[in-house]
Amino acid sequence: MPEQERVQAKIAQIAATAEEYPGVVIIHNIRTASVVYMSQRGMALLCTSMEELRALGPDYHLRFFNPEESIEYVPKIMGLLAQNSLDQITSFFQQVRTTESPDWSLYQTSMRLLLHGDDGLPLLFICFACPVDAASAISIKVQRLLEENRFLRKHYHQFEQLTRREREVLRLLALGHSAPEIADVLGISVQTAETHRRNLRHKLNADSGFELGQYARAFDLI
Repeated sequence: MPEQERVQAKIAQIAATAEEYPGVVIIHNIRTASVVYMSQRGMALLCTSMEELRALGPDYHLRFFNPEESIEYVPKIMGLLAQNSLDQITSFFQQVRTTESPDWSLYQTSMRLLLHGDDGLPLLFICFACPVDAASAISIKVQRLLEENRFLRKHYHQFEQLTRREREVLRLLALGHSAPEIADVLGISVQTAETHRRNLRHKLNADSGFELGQYARAFDLI
């Protein structure tokens, strides 16, 4: 069967039951970087049509998804395609701009390769995206993790300036220890502990204990 006919047959096979699933089904053409199928539930949430999705091409991702997160899941997608196996699956969280909320809506997405081209290379991949209840504990935790990841990426170079000792002091400060307590734990003078604290605030451009705590959490010091 010619490649294009195989593509249409696979899309028709998925579309026959896609509306029965508790989520959104999307099929991407890897060669054209475009959406070639989306279930009705998904198009309603995005307030779009297949014609508009096809016309968007690669801009589909820029229009509906938080671009700051792509650094987290794009490597997973590329790794999946590199394996070129129909059996491998990858999953990740995405923030999507839908009609559900004026803010980002959180979705958990699973994807796998759906069809090879005539050359044996990846041609189609399929995604299944389920909404995460905004009021659930997992949603709150995921949102916090996403915020920490954004903070990490933005402030990575400042954190890299810190010495090993300054990172130890930062961890203790984030845990609520005073300068005398830090001096006792690290076996240094109170004056040295105070100097480290001043240097930390200067290097990280942090004016409060809360801001220092953000660094400690984002970089897994606590």
